[in-house]
Amino acid sequence: MVPNSYFDWLLLAIAAFGIGITKSGFSGVSMVHVYLFATVFGAKNSTGIVLPMLIAGDVFAMFVYGKRANWSYVRRMMPPTLVGVVMGWVLMFWLPEQHYRPLIGTIILGLTLLQIIRLWKEEWLADVPHAAWFAWSMGILVGLTTMLANAAGPVFGLYLLAIGLPKLEFVGTAAWFFLLLNVIKIPFSWSLGLIRLDTLSLNAMLIPLIALGLWIGTLVVRRIPQRLFDSVILVLTGLASIRMLFW
Repeated sequence: MVPNSYFDWLLLAIAAFGIGITKSGFSGVSMVHVYLFATVFGAKNSTGIVLPMLIAGDVFAMFVYGKRANWSYVRRMMPPTLVGVVMGWVLMFWLPEQHYRPLIGTIILGLTLLQIIRLWKEEWLADVPHAAWFAWSMGILVGLTTMLANAAGPVFGLYLLAIGLPKLEFVGTAAWFFLLLNVIKIPFSWSLGLIRLDTLSLNAMLIPLIALGLWIGTLVVRRIPQRLFDSVILVLTGLASIRMLFW
């Protein structure tokens, strides 16, 4: 499965660059590559085609930020996320995609608004982000969204934002979490026929653009103030959720 026009190649190049930006910490940008890959290959097929590139981006991010990871949150979120992956895998066998994308967008938008309220009124729901039920709810949602649409970045980003991780710890934790998660997803995507050997050469051709996007994103992350970083994450996540509502 190879693009048959220069315009499609341009879209894929932009999407690969966007993966790199996403892996540098700007999780809301993920909807750019989700949308562009879906435009070229179709929404369902693109989830498997893009998976090797996401893993490559995770590896790059792990080498840059991995030492900053807070492993307690990786361990806390992985069990409920795996439950969500299995749920999403089952749903993909029979649920039409036009039914779940608006639902995911609505949930992410609601979580974004909740986090904005918490920034204005810090005393409201102050204990919620550290509650076990919140971690499990967010973890299951991360698993569902990553299987159904490769759109878990904004959800996990909101969780890390809610618990108040500093920006570099935020990116390092996300790097390791998604590297492990995306590797775990391989057999699930393979069983659905979404990972194809004939697209691996395409993946390899686009990897340098992922590295370029990560490098540029890293320069921005290291220079941006913490509060501005948090605000950018919220804005991008809100835009991502709206995109899913009307896509």
